[in-house]
Amino acid sequence: MREHGFVSKTWLITGASRGIGAAIARRAVNRGDRVVLVARGEAVEAFAKELRDGGAEAATVRADLTAEGAATRIARDAASAFGDGGGIEVLVNNAALHIGARIGKLDSADYEAVIDAGLVAPFRLCQASLPHMGEGGAIVNIGAVVGRRGFPGDTPYGSAKAGLEGLTRSLAIELARDGITANVVVPGFTETEMTGELDETARQKIIKGIPLRRPAEADEIAQVVEWVSDSRYMTGSVVHVDGGLGARL
Repeated sequence: MREHGFVSKTWLITGASRGIGAAIARRAVNRGDRVVLVARGEAVEAFAKELRDGGAEAATVRADLTAEGAATRIARDAASAFGDGGGIEVLVNNAALHIGARIGKLDSADYEAVIDAGLVAPFRLCQASLPHMGEGGAIVNIGAVVGRRGFPGDTPYGSAKAGLEGLTRSLAIELARDGITANVVVPGFTETEMTGELDETARQKIIKGIPLRRPAEADEIAQVVEWVSDSRYMTGSVVHVDGGLGARL
């Protein structure tokens, strides 16, 4: 927890019920900050209760980020979640959708769904959050290795994550005058519920390509997200947390 005299920040975190999103939330509350957790499923309610039972201030917004008007409602509810007229100090766009197929078999509707979830929704949430975010605010967008390196069958996800980097750089320039930073954190292969579904052969093939020869723990990604959110002179940057994978590309 933070020492006496520090003012707590309010974090708005999407995709916050598990994996990297949940690890970021734990990091935030462990230092004395407040979190608003956004997800569609019921699991986010149980996670928020777990945090509150541990003495944290945690609120939830159940929403489909791609729905019309969802971003405005999420930002409004997050800014007023704790009843003290506060705003949003840190926005973490972590939620995404992954649907893959080779281009010849890829349904255009699936492509558009991935772009909506991974690029359009973060844009809308940034736009909706800014009126509630003042000087010292931080936007941290969660990227992916596939946004920089091509993988067969990953056209939708790669497009969304590459676009997210472009969005972030432009935001960094626009928001600099307001004292708001915008950066991207790019995780490598990370131990989460989703990657836990891989068969062992695929898992070992991926790990063999990582110079550190192991996956990341979700908290190792969250540690960097925390640091990036606190960095006041870094904006428009892409920070890789991938065990050295990007260094050998």
